[in-house]
Formats: sequence, C-alpha cells, structure tokens
Amino acid sequence: MKREEISEKLAAVGYIADRDIATALWLMDFLKRPLLLEGEAGVGKTEVGKALAAVHGTELIRLQCYEGLDQNAALYEWNYQRQLLAIKTREGASANADAIEEHIFSEKYLLERPLLAAIRRATPPVLLIDEVDRADEEFEAFLLELLSDFQVSIPELGTIKAIAVPRVVLTSNGTRELSDALRRRCLYHYVEFPDVDREAKIILTRTPGIDAALALQIARMVGAVRKEDLRKVPGIAETLDWAATLAGLEVHDLRQEPEAVYETMVCLVKTHEDRARVTREVSERLLGKVA
Repeated sequence: MKREEISEKLAAVGYIADRDIATALWLMDFLKRPLLLEGEAGVGKTEVGKALAAVHGTELIRLQCYEGLDQNAALYEWNYQRQLLAIKTREGASANADAIEEHIFSEKYLLERPLLAAIRRATPPVLLIDEVDRADEEFEAFLLELLSDFQVSIPELGTIKAIAVPRVVLTSNGTRELSDALRRRCLYHYVEFPDVDREAKIILTRTPGIDAALALQIARMVGAVRKEDLRKVPGIAETLDWAATLAGLEVHDLRQEPEAVYETMVCLVKTHEDRARVTREVSERLLGKVA
C-alpha cells in the first residue's frame, strides 16, 4: 500500500492524517517495525491504532498501561480456580502427580492477555500498547523480547513465537523518559495538535451535517483556546464534543452567538482553574480571531 493510499483509506474510516503520519504508517508496514507515537494527551495517538485496524479490517488488541502493570495482566494468567477443581477431580480418580501437573498446565487452563493474544492470531492484528510511559521500567524491559523477536516465554509451555507478526503501535504522553533500548526497536513520530485546516476536516468528517464554515470557525476558536495559559489544553475529542453541541444548538456563526459559545465551553475547559481563566471577556476576545 502506497503512502497516498494510506491517507485515503484512513480518511475513509474517519481519521484525517497529515503527510508525516501517513509516511510513518507506510514505513511501519514496509519495515515491519513497531511505531512509537509521542505527543500531548488529546492529539489523537490512540485513534491512529484504531484507524489502522479499521483500514486493514483486522482485530484491535489494546493493552492499556498503568503503574504496577505486570506480566500476568499483560501476557497470560492461569485459571487457578479451574486448575484447583481439576486437581481435586483427578486426585479423586487416583491420577499421579505428573499427569495432574501436565494436565493443569495445558492450553485448556491458559488465559490469554493482550500481548499473548496478539502473537497467536492467524491474521495479523493491530496491537495498541497505550500510554507505555505509565508502566514501570521493569515492564518496559519485558516488552523488548516481544518487540525484537515477536515471541514470549512461558515457563510451563516454553517459547511461543508469533503465528503472524502484528502491527504494533505504542503511545506515550511523555510522563517519563522511555529507554533507548525501547526506542531503538521502534519507528518514531511526534504527534502535534492538528493545524486549523486539518482540524476543520476532522470536524466535518466526524460531525455529520455540520456547516463547513462553522467547522472552520470552531477549529480556529479551539486553536486560539490552546494558546491560552491553561492547565489542560483541549484535545481533539473535546473539539468534537463542542462541535456536536454547537451543531445541535443550531449555531451557524460563532460570532453571532457569544453567549452560547461561552456557556458551551464546558466541553473544552475541564478544570476549575481553567474555567476561571476563560471568562466571558476572554471568550469574546478569542471570538475575534475566528473570522
């Protein structure tokens, strides 16, 4: 698939890509390498993984990272309750210990978690490792085997190699620095907030029936809001919520509805401090930039 085709196919599933992200996704397929996406929260990194799965018509397997995430939650677990029942049943039938152990540590009692599931699919899925920077460094080190060789080791079963190599997308909000070893195994792209024209296209794609002129005004207004001194800058999801709200209120020109603009900015501004900063006066000042 060529780079131009990737952009077109992404647009068809609702993701408006710029040239850089289309190139990164093309290289990801061409080189068969994981892709690390960094950027501020709300720029649409997770949506890249979702859109990629839709483009290829394949399963999206998502691993949401968090502090304390371990191998059991990410790779596999044994179904201990079923194992205990099986042990009691076989002990009653006088089975020997070796036979019991071989039986309970079989596929029948294995619970797949996202990483194991991703390498055991016959059709390559998209594996989305979301917010990898939230996981501990120990877990990041554990990921290296998977990202290098697409295989994992399970003591009771041995080494399990990928049936089909998944497309891997990792995202990071930059809350901590990732290791050089992880970065070496990945292609890299920094995702910026979209420019006004691209955000207007996103609004038009994701908000059916909205006026093109209103979409452009909203994109300009959100761009102006992002330049204010805010604790939490509104992301694309907030933009889409606001656009849907304004369209639902049948607003056609932001400049003619300053009160509606101010009152509905709760869709964009998500902290008490930011709400206090974005006063009516600030809202009206920013409205002057949407023409």
